[in-house]
Amino acid sequence: MSKQFKVAYQIAIILLAALVAMFMAAVVLMAIGADVLRVYRVILTEPLKNLSLIAEVMLRAIPLSIIALGISVAYRSGIINIGAEGQMGMGILAATATALFLPDLPRPLLLPLVLLAGCMGGGIWGLVPGFLKAKLEVSELLSTVMLNYIAAQLYTFCLRGPLLDPAELTMGSGTPQSMRLTRSIWLDRIIQGTRLHTGVFIVLVLAVVVFLLLWKTAFGYKMRAVGAQDRAARYGGINVAKYMIISIGISGALAGLAGAVEIAGVHHRAIEGITGGYGFSGIVVALFGGLHPAGIVPAAFFFGLLIVGADMTQRMVGVPANMVQVLQGIIILVIVAAKMIVSNPYLMERCWRSYQALTGKKEALA
Repeated sequence: MSKQFKVAYQIAIILLAALVAMFMAAVVLMAIGADVLRVYRVILTEPLKNLSLIAEVMLRAIPLSIIALGISVAYRSGIINIGAEGQMGMGILAATATALFLPDLPRPLLLPLVLLAGCMGGGIWGLVPGFLKAKLEVSELLSTVMLNYIAAQLYTFCLRGPLLDPAELTMGSGTPQSMRLTRSIWLDRIIQGTRLHTGVFIVLVLAVVVFLLLWKTAFGYKMRAVGAQDRAARYGGINVAKYMIISIGISGALAGLAGAVEIAGVHHRAIEGITGGYGFSGIVVALFGGLHPAGIVPAAFFFGLLIVGADMTQRMVGVPANMVQVLQGIIILVIVAAKMIVSNPYLMERCWRSYQALTGKKEALA
């Protein structure tokens, strides 16, 4: 089987999956009485019409990219991390507490310390399901989901108690939030007149670091070996439990970092509901990007486009903004189906034989 055919086969499956996803989404849109072509046009073109809107798309892509990179590390190591939403919240709490308790530190010290605190908050929260999985064989699907609920309640408690802005007690807005954080931790804006900040460069650096970690180091090779076949990895002398725990710890740390970057670059305080579903959307971005940094960054931009475009369709077309969640669900189903098809060697062999019969070529299977 030629390499050209394998590449063409994979591309054909991906294109077919994209068409199926668009068709399924169109059926849902028609069911609610929406103009399908107009909805697609608004979502895919309106957010790209000016620099300010493009900056908003990139702003959404920043936390999605960071979380998805963490999800890919865990997934490559055989751990399905559904707890990024809670890990992001813990990162926000840790980063906010650090900024509030050490406001007088100079910026060169405080900003890295706040980002590091975010990593530690999310990482520690991620180690819990990792330990339960590795040592007690507790399903990470169950533990990460349950920890999301605990994290949400703890986050709300802190914003309504220890971290509550004192001004909220006298003339509050009704939204639980912390005090406004010192300017020393604010990330600089890249483009004046927009909210796009230097978190973009953090994403690019992290993408390179994750790639080098997973594909260019012995440590990353062992993590991927554990994810590919833990029994074979164990026979090969790899400490499977250790790498499982470390991988989800890294995944949680990146989710926590995404929260720290979000408050340092956009909100400048902890606010209830700040995670905005990024933790769950990051899973879709990671899958859509093929669990590889080179695919995750553009996939995050695409989903940022969907998020901004969905807000615009609500105003311009009258389609509910939560339709994006429906589209995400469809994309997950299609991606899973496409991955199963691509990884099925028997189906590829049948397609190869059909191709040979049509073209009259006879080659041995590779």
